[in-house]
Formats: sequence, C-alpha cells, structure tokens
Amino acid sequence: MRYYEDIVIGEMLTYGRYKITREEIIDFASRYDPQAFHLTDAAAQSGPFGTLAASGWMTASVTMRMMVDHWRDTGMISKGGAGVEDLKWLRPVVPGDVLSLRQTFLEKRRSRSRPDLGLFRHRIETLDADGIPVMTMISTGMTEVRDPSQAE
Repeated sequence: MRYYEDIVIGEMLTYGRYKITREEIIDFASRYDPQAFHLTDAAAQSGPFGTLAASGWMTASVTMRMMVDHWRDTGMISKGGAGVEDLKWLRPVVPGDVLSLRQTFLEKRRSRSRPDLGLFRHRIETLDADGIPVMTMISTGMTEVRDPSQAE
C-alpha cells in the first residue's frame, strides 16, 4: 500500500500506455463533444487540425483512466480529488497516438478537518509516444494517511 506519508515532493513518475483509436474518438465525440472535426474525416480535413482529432475532454478522460490504473497497481488509496487547475491542451491527439503520463508531486499537507486524509498537488503531463506533452494540468488529490494519530 502507498499512503500520504510515502509521497515524496519532487518525485517524478512515468507510467501508463493507451493507444487512441479512430472509433473511440468518434464515439466519445458523438456522446460528449459533437463538434464536426471530432466526428468525421471529411469535416476534420477543413477543421482546425486538418485531421480527425480527439476531444480534449477525451484526452483528460484517458489521462484519468491511466492515473487510476496506476494507483490500483501501486496500492495508492485514492480518496478523490479536490480540483484541477491550469488544464491545457497543447496539441491534438489523433488516431494511432500512444499516450502515457508523467506525474510530479509538487506539495502535500494533511487535511485540517480530516486527520485521516492527506492532500497533494501534482503536475500531470499526458505525453505522446515521443514524450512530448499533449495535455498538462495541476490537480489536488486526496489519499489515506497511514496513521492519523501521528502528527506530520
């Protein structure tokens, strides 16, 4: 198990692997972001990217999936999130792109109202296969404290 106490400020982790498919782009867009350049190749050709591109919200959703899978694999106990700030989509994600994540822990503190919870701010960079960021964000997560009776 990985607890709040195990988070090291400045620690950088790289993990995940997710291949984006044309079908997923269209399905997600059909349901949640039905802009033409996310839906058809013809519309995408004259759109802002010149090719079919994933919704930024799809990229954010895939990012979340890779984070949760990593936390499960490493035994980190997520107790939810407290917000996202500075979300940026830096370049389009297209069919065939393979994404991964780079996570850097920026700061942490114990919850003032819940001694069993620790909060951490981290930078998440969603990377393409060449390691170039396609999306970045800073978010605050919550995780379990190993021993709430111990002072920080």
